[in-house]
Amino acid sequence: MQKQELGMNVDNTKAHKAPPARVAVLGAGGLGMAAAQMLSQKRSLQLVAIADKGGAAIDPTGLSVEDLLDAQKKHKTVGAAGIKTDDSIGAVIKHLGLIDGVFIALPNLDNNFVPSVVRRFADAKYSGVMVDALKRTTAVKNIFQLHKKLQQSRITYITGAGATPGLLTAAANLAAQSYSEIQSIDIEFGVGISNWEAYRATIKEDIAHLEGFNLEKVSTMTYEEILAELDRRDGILKLVNMEHADDILLEIAGTVSREKVHIGGVVDTRNPKKPVSTHVTVTGRTYDGFTSTHTFTLGDETTMAANVLGPAFGWLAKALQLHKRGIYGVFGSAEIMPKFAP
Repeated sequence: MQKQELGMNVDNTKAHKAPPARVAVLGAGGLGMAAAQMLSQKRSLQLVAIADKGGAAIDPTGLSVEDLLDAQKKHKTVGAAGIKTDDSIGAVIKHLGLIDGVFIALPNLDNNFVPSVVRRFADAKYSGVMVDALKRTTAVKNIFQLHKKLQQSRITYITGAGATPGLLTAAANLAAQSYSEIQSIDIEFGVGISNWEAYRATIKEDIAHLEGFNLEKVSTMTYEEILAELDRRDGILKLVNMEHADDILLEIAGTVSREKVHIGGVVDTRNPKKPVSTHVTVTGRTYDGFTSTHTFTLGDETTMAANVLGPAFGWLAKALQLHKRGIYGVFGSAEIMPKFAP
């Protein structure tokens, strides 16, 4: 049967001729700047705004990654390529008419911080899409509590849309379809970072999962204290039984109760090579009574940034599609398949 008979468009070039969706990135740390670099390689998405604690850069015709990197190197803020301000989020909000989608790459040492930023966009009458890569269960729960508010504001929001939670969570949901009962879902990730300072906020959040630490304690740690802790552990963070939002996302999706979801990993802050392969294992009982296991493993060559940002922009592309259909509110990454963003 020909593809035309199935109602498929075999000529994909038309889709590429549509103007790219205009994207704002909130946060310009390691993940935020990696997002800017990835966006520069995409045809369907264009970076028009980026913000950090020192300011924001905004250009409706598109931002130059080289200019942003130069501004950071010389002045420690992307604001040097645009607007220096203590309220960079407010600066972006003043230009909401230029923005179709927002990717949130902000530090999340306070579980209420990202939800408070989202409220600002809703209160400013933003009508578009938003995607985050939040990791903690509590933070994602707080986002879901904004569902009605975002519906009323006509915002389409997808939460937990990174690697884990995100890519591996959605893979677990898909793998679960083979079973009539899920016995356990286990996620183990490996991250290699050659320059931990570029991902300082991420590393601090990981340290908060270690025994003897919490968000409150880590949020007050100085650069020297973090460095001393990493030195004490030879740069290796071994994380077990983490408070990771894969659990609530899979529970909300109806896949499994959260107590059957377990997440851990190993982060090497001195070596770009992954210390362990990243994978998700789904164990369940089939309809005919057998116990079996599915395992999905990510290639070791894919970096943390690739595995977080690629899916995040895929979910952003899907959110844009849903928004055009008039579908608003908060959705978890385990509920919706991402759409590949060329």
